[in-house]
Amino acid sequence: MKIIGITGTLGAGKGTIVEYLTTHHQFKHFSVRGYLTNIIKAQGKEVNRDSLTHTANALRAQNSPSFIAEELFKEAQASGTNCIIESIRTVGEVNALKAKGNFILLSVDAERQLRYDRILKRGSETDHVSFETFSENEDREMTSTDPNKQNLSACMQLADYSLLNNGTFDELYRQIDAVIKH
Repeated sequence: MKIIGITGTLGAGKGTIVEYLTTHHQFKHFSVRGYLTNIIKAQGKEVNRDSLTHTANALRAQNSPSFIAEELFKEAQASGTNCIIESIRTVGEVNALKAKGNFILLSVDAERQLRYDRILKRGSETDHVSFETFSENEDREMTSTDPNKQNLSACMQLADYSLLNNGTFDELYRQIDAVIKH
């Protein structure tokens, strides 16, 4: 059983990787976003990037920097099958999951303008933003000295494998297949 975590920049292809692994390699998907969305909706709040970030940061501050990822890891282990956890965003999450063993962290990135174009096309409820807002959101999530807050840059540096997704789906799929074979 493999448990893979995925980190990366906004619109880089995390969802595409998840879709490929679940469809072509029968991985089970566990989503931090889904976990948080359920909590936010149960509180009667609007789901947007700010509410997702606020809820995640609050849960981490109340429990531990790795709380959400560890909850999903427990579910993944209990499933007894290959799993992917999307999306790892704090150093505390990376360190806690790597300490458990049987965990691989993938990082994915692409050029910023290409990523912005992708989020406009996918049109999820948190993606209706200007390029300026997109850039500001990403810059805010790239670094933090607070272990409870997003630090994508540091997470990406801790990845076991780094994928670059500036090309075609097939190019990305070949990179994923190479990782899965290890």
